[in-house]
Amino acid sequence: MNNATVVTKDKLLSDLRVVVADTEELLRATASQAGDTMNEVRARIQDHLTDAKARLAEAEAVIVEHAKAVGHAADDYVHDNPWRSVGIAAGVGVIVGLLIGRR
Repeated sequence: MNNATVVTKDKLLSDLRVVVADTEELLRATASQAGDTMNEVRARIQDHLTDAKARLAEAEAVIVEHAKAVGHAADDYVHDNPWRSVGIAAGVGVIVGLLIGRR
C-alpha cells in the first residue's frame, strides 16, 4: 500500500468523523420538531448513523492492524538484512542531503 492510499484512507476516516458529528448535531437541533415525518426521518438518520459509526470503527481497526503488519514486516527485514538496511538508509540520506543542499 502506498502513502497516497494511506493518506486517502486517513482523510476519508477524518471526513466520516466530521459527518457523524454534524449528523448528531443535526439530530439534536431538530429534536424539538414535531410531526410523524420528522420522527421517521430522525429514526432513519439515527439508524444510519449507528451503522456508520460501527463501520468507521471497523475501518479504523483494519487500518491499525495493517499498519502493525507493515511495521512487523519492516522490523523483520531489518533484522534479517542489517547491512542492506544500513546501505539503503545511507543511500536515502545522501539523496535527501543532495536535495536539501540544492535549495
